[in-house]
Amino acid sequence: MEKKYRAKQASDSLLVGALLSVSGGLQDAYTYNVRDEVFANAQTGNIVLLGQNLMLGNWEIALRYLMPLIAFAGGVYMAEVIHTRFHSRGIAMHWRHAVLLVEIILLMGVSWMPQSWNLPANMLVSFVCAMQVEAFRELEGSSYATTMCIGNLRSAMENLYYWRKTGEDSRRHKAAVYFIVIVFFLAGAAAGGVLSQSWGEAAILLCCLPLLLAFALMLRIRDRRLRFLSLMTGAEEDEAMVNGGEEPGQEP
Repeated sequence: MEKKYRAKQASDSLLVGALLSVSGGLQDAYTYNVRDEVFANAQTGNIVLLGQNLMLGNWEIALRYLMPLIAFAGGVYMAEVIHTRFHSRGIAMHWRHAVLLVEIILLMGVSWMPQSWNLPANMLVSFVCAMQVEAFRELEGSSYATTMCIGNLRSAMENLYYWRKTGEDSRRHKAAVYFIVIVFFLAGAAAGGVLSQSWGEAAILLCCLPLLLAFALMLRIRDRRLRFLSLMTGAEEDEAMVNGGEEPGQEP
């Protein structure tokens, strides 16, 4: 029983994944509708548009897609820097909490940027998306993404097929989880698309609400898990417990 509980991260819950997916959908809708039709999350689309404009000699437009791509790469790197260097001995914080706080602060900064600052705004949102997709990669033990849907859709249909073929309840459950995440991403994108029309630059603040809720939920789950482990083992909370069983530099 203890082993099973220790294996479960606070970030691994379906509700946290759903909240992060809502924020991911909002972010993509925001940059497309408010910030020059650039994708914050779907860097494949940005690469396609970058290559197209480079071939056409549209250097200024190409830069619009190149810089968010570079920022996305930087966000992945920064998430790993936080993972490696964030020490939380003696407190109920985790490196993923630090990632969420950085996301919220940067997104709040984007809300104050005028249209003339669209390029740096898109870079910051892409940076945030990359940190999120790097930090939150597992949901109930399976790989997933909170800022894009293609991998989730593939996994959902794969598990749906094997459930129909084998009748395994675990496959049905996994398929349902992936579909739920996709629906929440869709809901975030829909809300972001509609509210961006009326809220303009400030619409990015909507993304902060699900991130704050995810932060609070992770703290609650983490605190409850640590209390349970302390009760079961009769020992003080050690560094491995506080760090969620992860050592700096290891995969989450």
